[in-house]
Amino acid sequence: MQCLEEGTQKLEEGDVQAAKALYKRSVDVKRTASALFNLGVTHYHLKEFDDAIAAWKESIALQPSSPDAHTNLASAYIVSPVSRPDLALHHLRIAASLAPEDAEIAFNLAAVLEACGQLEESLEQYKRSKEYGVERAAMHIRNVSAKILGQKMKALEDENKAKGDSS
Repeated sequence: MQCLEEGTQKLEEGDVQAAKALYKRSVDVKRTASALFNLGVTHYHLKEFDDAIAAWKESIALQPSSPDAHTNLASAYIVSPVSRPDLALHHLRIAASLAPEDAEIAFNLAAVLEACGQLEESLEQYKRSKEYGVERAAMHIRNVSAKILGQKMKALEDENKAKGDSS
């Protein structure tokens, strides 16, 4: 427990390498979800995304009900050199189901959905995040609504062209 607390102190001081060493020691003593979660945080800060992913996956295996671990894992899947938005969406959906009133999780889920072209669901999540207090979601609601409208107009235009071509 002491290594875990000291690691957190070092992380707060900005000494990520020292925090990582202490968290590793804590994990070696006892593999807890908390120690693995914090070790993942240090790996992430050091851009060691594969190690962060491994630590958070193991943390989730020990404590599957942690929305923070699922959210962090999703983030690592997005920023890692080989981005995996499919896996990010999976974990963000789990996090959102574990913490349905967490505005930031809803916002992050909306952003990844938008990037993946799933605009209707993205719009729902942006609206949820705004409802729970993320003011910047309002701009995204307008943007995604405009994209959806643009898609509908294009589909209508294409449909009209197809009708014109077949006459």
